[in-house]
Amino acid sequence: MFGALGDKVTVSMNASPEKVWALVADVTRIGEFSPETFEAEWLGTAAKTGQPGVGSHFRGHVNRNQKGIVYWTVCKVVEYDEPRAFGFAVVVRGRAVNTWRYRITPTASGCDVTESFELDNNPFTKIYWTIAGKWRGRTNVDGMRQTLERIKTVVES
Repeated sequence: MFGALGDKVTVSMNASPEKVWALVADVTRIGEFSPETFEAEWLGTAAKTGQPGVGSHFRGHVNRNQKGIVYWTVCKVVEYDEPRAFGFAVVVRGRAVNTWRYRITPTASGCDVTESFELDNNPFTKIYWTIAGKWRGRTNVDGMRQTLERIKTVVES
């Protein structure tokens, strides 16, 4: 377990950290990899300049649990460290509720890529995680593994 309110998955890839980072940091390509978020677009300055960074915002179009609960969510980039890490927080009413990160660690044959999520530690998320954590956590772990395996297919081809 990755803390009380999150988890992580690591997949080894035979590709350079730079190649992997370019994919995970390009949110406009998320629909190719994620089983739940099928599209995303940069907002504000990042959309105008094409130069995102820490503090940039984007919105993602989500099909929650792939069962038809479809909505847009706004995210804020909280980590932008090429080619080592990319992270963003899902923001609701100005507050981060879930932070997703990609960590890229060089290896002799390429890199290890770790995707993680961690819910904000507040009373609402504690209650949510107590009720749905086991089920939702498994869904997130499966989704992270699918995402990373799909990225791996692209960067190794």
